[in-house]
Amino acid sequence: MCGLLGFVGGIAGSVCDEVLLRRMADTLIHRGPDDGGVWCDSEQRAGLGFRRLAIVDLSPAGHQPMVSASGRFVIVFNGEIYNHLDLRTELEKAARPPLTLALSPSPSPGGGRGEICWRGHSDTETLLAGIDAWGIEATLKKSIGMFAIALWDRQTRTLTLARDRIGEKPLYYGWQGSGNERVFLFGSELKALKAHPAFAANIDRGALCLLLRHNYIPAPYSIYQGIAKLEPGCLLSVSLEQPEPKVWKYWDAVEVAVAGVAQPFVGSADEAVDALEVLAKDAVRQQMMADVPLGAFLSGGIDSSTVVALMQAQSSRPVKTFTIGFNDAGYNEAVHAKAVARHLGTEHTELYVTPEQAMEVIPRLPSLYCEPFADSSQIPTFLVSQLAKQHVTVSLSGDAGDELFCGYNRYQLTASLWKSLSIIPVPLRSMAARGITAISPQTWNRYARFLPWTSVGDKLHKGAGVMTSASAAELYLGMLSSWADPAALVVGGVEPTTLLTGNQPSLTGLSDVQRMMALDTLTYLPDDILVKVDRAAMGNSLESRVPFLDHRVVEFAWRLPMEYKLRAGQTKWALRQVLYRHVPRELIERPKMGFGFPIDKWLRGPLRNWAEELLSEQRLRKEGFFYPEPIRQKWAEHLSENRNWSSQLWGVLMFQAWLEQERG
Repeated sequence: MCGLLGFVGGIAGSVCDEVLLRRMADTLIHRGPDDGGVWCDSEQRAGLGFRRLAIVDLSPAGHQPMVSASGRFVIVFNGEIYNHLDLRTELEKAARPPLTLALSPSPSPGGGRGEICWRGHSDTETLLAGIDAWGIEATLKKSIGMFAIALWDRQTRTLTLARDRIGEKPLYYGWQGSGNERVFLFGSELKALKAHPAFAANIDRGALCLLLRHNYIPAPYSIYQGIAKLEPGCLLSVSLEQPEPKVWKYWDAVEVAVAGVAQPFVGSADEAVDALEVLAKDAVRQQMMADVPLGAFLSGGIDSSTVVALMQAQSSRPVKTFTIGFNDAGYNEAVHAKAVARHLGTEHTELYVTPEQAMEVIPRLPSLYCEPFADSSQIPTFLVSQLAKQHVTVSLSGDAGDELFCGYNRYQLTASLWKSLSIIPVPLRSMAARGITAISPQTWNRYARFLPWTSVGDKLHKGAGVMTSASAAELYLGMLSSWADPAALVVGGVEPTTLLTGNQPSLTGLSDVQRMMALDTLTYLPDDILVKVDRAAMGNSLESRVPFLDHRVVEFAWRLPMEYKLRAGQTKWALRQVLYRHVPRELIERPKMGFGFPIDKWLRGPLRNWAEELLSEQRLRKEGFFYPEPIRQKWAEHLSENRNWSSQLWGVLMFQAWLEQERG
């Protein structure tokens, strides 16, 4: 887990500036505190920079930027290739001369067949040898891992960028400057690009609209004009001769979903569980590869408990596990995590966090995430990463279980709601919605006080707002949206189309629930969940790994029939069966609890003055990004406890806090 950056172009006739590259690289020192390096091709005005968090091959042989044995390629690589030793074996077999030619001179490793002389045992060197032998696309297709890669081809004078299949590792890019000073910038985080003097830092108001809708900015957009995120599973090539970036997919999550549903697993339920356990166990085994201390996040839920159980089953010593707790019972999973840890025999560490400790993280969020990001569970994620880093350098997590195995309750709720709504004429639906909203949320909450649900009134009001949807997809977008019409809040804002709004992929053959799962895999998972974990972990110089995102597990999950995911109303059925082979079900079976904290209460209490300053009408008007009226109205309603608008307000607050830091 490291940080990479670089550029191509700049002032014609100038030399590649190593001092500038090092300055850019130093912005990412939190991602790589162990080592750093730069490489320049002055003739082509191309430069690569790197900061290293040493995980595999701690010796200088793992130093980057790294030049291939042939001398043709130079790479900076952030991530891990978990099967790189298998790739080495394949490369060695292909390079070894036939016995009948054993006395013939062997060409150099990069120039043809011959014995490979490895300098070390890093996966970076394995990648380069594969690229020398097979090319970058073929090498990535053979690789199991998480990665962001920048590769300079000295022969064709071309830069190639690559990102892993699901999007665990970030990669930003774009042209900045004008005329003969135009430069193509790229890096793991925006702060590295901002360190280049050509960076313009012009805020994209369309991306701000997307932030208000989703509480994150989906790829390929970023908060800055002219800067994009490389989408998961993609390669990009660019050069001074071909300045328009060419982007193409080497792995397509849409194709995987469609093919999996069309050609489902045909075995019995027991055979499906057996196959899933074998795959998940192997993914966990590979991701336990490290030359540094390793552990796991443990919430006590299905996903993290499964990962930890499979780790402990393959470890000769107790696995180090970490959880944080809150004294507010509605947000505390620590007691469940402790019970699972005790059963599995892990070396468990827990920390109960005070509101003051959690709120101390808030001023760090704008710098940590580089662009506005408003999933409030970013705070406990940072805190558990901070805890883990005190003991380990690598931590595995259970993320992606919900998207792959149908874990979110909203999937069933939306599908069930649409099934009922679709047979009711729109005028009648509109009338019902008006009836629901005629009753205040507080009154609905009083009616439902004996039911096991929270914020019933707010949920009913939100549901009423999407009752006139024309399709299940439109209904789902409404359920996911924080602000229903974000462009109405942003001065000069026009919301761009995304995979959820007008640019939807063809998901032929998928049911409504499967479509929601696929869209979450394409959007919410990489752009929210994985962003949250990557920045929170790397902000603590901790590498996070996600075994369920081994592409073999992803592809198998899409082949599992829905009755092995959702059975008799129980979510993640097959994954639960794997877990129950290691942990008693009574330690697991309980209502699903999100990983968050009581932000709604804090905004009315200890965070009120901070929020009021950022949301003041005078400030909003002066800055010129938001129309103050709708924001001030929601803020007043939230303070009065008439409504819980914490999600909507948190998106605005995270932009405001980021803007404050941006402008110094």
